[in-house]
Amino acid sequence: MSGDSSASVGVTLVSGGTITSPLGFAAGGVFIGLKTRGEDKLDLALLVSDALCSVGGVFTTSAIRSATVDLDRERVARGRARALIVNAGIANTCVGAQGYKDAEEMTRLAADALGVAAEDVLVCSTGVIGVELPMSLIRSGVSEIAPDDDGGNQLARAMMTTDTHPKETAVSFTASTGQTITIGGVAKGSGMIHPNMATMLSFAATDAAVDAGFLQTTVKAVADETYNMLTVDGDSSTNDTFLAFANGRAGNPVIDERSPDAAAFRAALHRVCTDLTRMLARDGEGASRLITVQVDGARSDADARKAAKTIAGSNLVKSAVYGADPNWGRLMMALGRSGAEAVEERVDLFVNGVCIMEAGTPIPFHRDAVVAMMSGEQVDFRVSLNLADGAATAFGCDLTEQYVIINSAYTT
Repeated sequence: MSGDSSASVGVTLVSGGTITSPLGFAAGGVFIGLKTRGEDKLDLALLVSDALCSVGGVFTTSAIRSATVDLDRERVARGRARALIVNAGIANTCVGAQGYKDAEEMTRLAADALGVAAEDVLVCSTGVIGVELPMSLIRSGVSEIAPDDDGGNQLARAMMTTDTHPKETAVSFTASTGQTITIGGVAKGSGMIHPNMATMLSFAATDAAVDAGFLQTTVKAVADETYNMLTVDGDSSTNDTFLAFANGRAGNPVIDERSPDAAAFRAALHRVCTDLTRMLARDGEGASRLITVQVDGARSDADARKAAKTIAGSNLVKSAVYGADPNWGRLMMALGRSGAEAVEERVDLFVNGVCIMEAGTPIPFHRDAVVAMMSGEQVDFRVSLNLADGAATAFGCDLTEQYVIINSAYTT
């Protein structure tokens, strides 16, 4: 799936949806003093299902990673989980063996508070690298959290670091056997975001019954087409994690790769992650504009992804978007170095639907009109390579002075 086919399978948006929109999930958050940035001071949260879930997950490929990633990878491999504890403000990364001990203790604390098995609890941290977690604060804070089915927004807020607002959504579809299935999700991320799985923290929950193997395969495929097509600044985090929980409370037959509902489930999860990806890109550190780059006609989907990600991640393209400068030469430059096959004489370029190059030849356009279109909140580039049927879409944001200001004083 190189695009979002959710509309074709009857996936609908849930008004006010969040990760606790599916049946059987509860969440809550509290402020314990880990986070010093921003006005929203929630920084520790819990997510729990009233039944054991199948679980799938994908993680950072960085060689330097948080102890939470190592612990979660071990537990996700078993294919089951029931709860999650997450903190913001401190990444629990580069602190030696103590990091893994603290991650384990966080899962035990959550398990005791929720009345579940510790091995069925996952843990995520995000924030400053190289600082040990103040476990005394976490021990006291966990007991103060009272998860409920309206607590999804608290979880979304407690995950935030430099984010300016929480990111949450939910969708639903009708199973072939008549049950309504809901998938909700939350994400955090504003900087240190670049395609390398998973580019941020994101969690999804569904009340569908889903085979663990199929869930893992679907999570990986969807992440490759959404979160891994997102770039803000070319840097990937040490803590990147995307987890999906399925508790079966909708009462549907188990969905696996042979199920008549497999395509609908995949499309619904794709819609959740696409919506969250767009939110993440729009909220990039210092960003003023969302960038989308659609590449079609590529030799393969893999080539289309290379081209789209390279264009969306180019600092020259991002700077041009900030200045509302229709300098299409920067797109061609990025395309040429992307590693994707391209033949200049076949390339068509569009900016917000306006053709500015056809078959490799510039097309006269009204510059002031294109500048005006590029001055809005979203700039859409389309690059048609006209070689085959490969297609992909990447997401990014412009590069502004505010990005430098934010990151020049991140710890001070």
